Amino acid sequence: MAIPKEGETVQIHSYKHNGKIHRVWQETLVLKGTRNIIIGGNERTLVTESDGRTWLTREPSICYFHAENWFNIICMLREDGVYYYVNMSSPFVYDDKYLKYIDYDLDVKVFPDMSYLILDEDEYVDHKRQMNYPEVIDLILQDNLKKLLGWIKQRKGPFAPDFIDVWTSRYEFYKQIQEEQS
Repeated sequence: MAIPKEGETVQIHSYKHNGKIHRVWQETLVLKGTRNIIIGGNERTLVTESDGRTWLTREPSICYFHAENWFNIICMLREDGVYYYVNMSSPFVYDDKYLKYIDYDLDVKVFPDMSYLILDEDEYVDHKRQMNYPEVIDLILQDNLKKLLGWIKQRKGPFAPDFIDVWTSRYEFYKQIQEEQS
């Protein structure tokens, strides 16, 4: 599998289990790219929904994708702290400037105090039936949800106190380089 280079821009493509595009983030700056992990940053990036509607993200975000975990994490940097939005999803694949994953409906919203809400459980049940998610996918997602909740409680990975400082600093560094090259 190809790996995106640090400092380059990629598009993020979210699909549904049936193969249809769900959402596209136009530009994300790669801060770290390895076979297992991609960390990116974006701010006021254009997002296109499956129905063609578009909107801009409101705040700077650091995105975390893993090739083995069935979730991805968006760390949104707001004035009152870091909020996290977790998509239960397939592991990512990288294909010619496109980072791709399958969105499996369940989401977890994590607040700055590390309290959290599990969202869209009804949507997951509906789509599981409509798109015939295999039982093995359901088991994998439930196991990965438990793993994710453990990370939140242990402040591991993107929930670690220094994660945001390290990657926000790297994001600002690459943004400055891009501005100087423009």
